[in-house]
Amino acid sequence: MIPDKKYFTTAEWKLIQQLNTPAKVQRFFSTLAYNREHNGSTLKSFRELIKGSEAHCLEAAVAAAVILEQHGYPPLLFDLESQDLLDHVIFVFKENGCWGSIARSRDLGLHGRKPVYRSLRDLAWSYFDPFVDFTGRLKGYGLANLHELGDYDWRFSPRKMLKIEDHLRTMPHKRLHSSEKRYEKLLTRYRQFKQRHPDRSPAYYDSRLTWMI
Repeated sequence: MIPDKKYFTTAEWKLIQQLNTPAKVQRFFSTLAYNREHNGSTLKSFRELIKGSEAHCLEAAVAAAVILEQHGYPPLLFDLESQDLLDHVIFVFKENGCWGSIARSRDLGLHGRKPVYRSLRDLAWSYFDPFVDFTGRLKGYGLANLHELGDYDWRFSPRKMLKIEDHLRTMPHKRLHSSEKRYEKLLTRYRQFKQRHPDRSPAYYDSRLTWMI
């Protein structure tokens, strides 16, 4: 059951009403600091997240699901699986038959996407190039609906959302097969960029025009 107004605090409900489109939700999360979990894993629910001013990818994806669920969007999380086990989790949505996403990341290229992708596979491929850093390489993707978790409280719980993390890790993923030549070219370019700009995030990718930052 989708909770109605009475389950939210006044501040929570006001925020939900303000953020009534995916673009507005993305802009909201882009203004928050990235949660680097300096004091250990957090995995905050929507309620816990908005008490502060920071979020990492899974926290932002779950909070986006809570907000946009109130505006008619199903709570869909998309897990982008990396070879270094540092997966990226995003919220995905569909408009006019095309897929888009909302995301928070340390890297500009891993934020959201405008709804212009005809398939989830195409959406996943839009993240391939920006996913390459010193250790990352996208190798698969999987889709989960948070309603699959039954009565698990992913909206308001004060506890860590470990069940979501476990569910995303163990669910089936579809493979993305990429060439070594492409990967090595991207890795070389990334290394060269970071040598020149160690504190900056690259934004030179072909998918740049579809980013929703």
